[in-house]
Amino acid sequence: MSQLILFNKPYAVICQFSPHEKHPSLADYISIKNVYPAGRLDHDSEGLLLLTDDGKLQHKISDPKNKMPKTYWVQVDNQITEEAVEQLKKGVMLKDGLTRPAKARMINEPENLWPRDPPVRFRKNIPTSWIELTIREGKNRQVRRMTAAVGFPTLRLIRCKIGQWDVRGIDSGKFIKVEV
Repeated sequence: MSQLILFNKPYAVICQFSPHEKHPSLADYISIKNVYPAGRLDHDSEGLLLLTDDGKLQHKISDPKNKMPKTYWVQVDNQITEEAVEQLKKGVMLKDGLTRPAKARMINEPENLWPRDPPVRFRKNIPTSWIELTIREGKNRQVRRMTAAVGFPTLRLIRCKIGQWDVRGIDSGKFIKVEV
């Protein structure tokens, strides 16, 4: 039976097991041997990272050809507009081409959200807002580039779901094992 680890990756942790001079690595949180990340999550992003010891499952999860949906909670600078959300749904032109249409909707700040360390900068005169965004591709830093392209830069990015697997109920820096 394959091992699948659902890890809630904290901010500033890098997605590798080997030590890094500036950032904590997966080895600081996960001591299980012979599991490897199925995909990546930038050091300045948080949330669900899947790890497995099964190469076929790793490929199925991480290969963009499989178009496995990835859902994010995104805190953006200012109060996002319906027009911007509609643009995200249709696809956004980036330097490397048009993104595929996405599922996007405005949401309240997610319930039971763990604090980020360090906290997102606070500006008294500029509000923030949240969206939920689901994409089926994985261009480099795609979600951040998409929100910036529609005029609402990302302040906090949390991957909450990959396919059927969800981060809810897993504390930041913790993991659970599931059977697959």
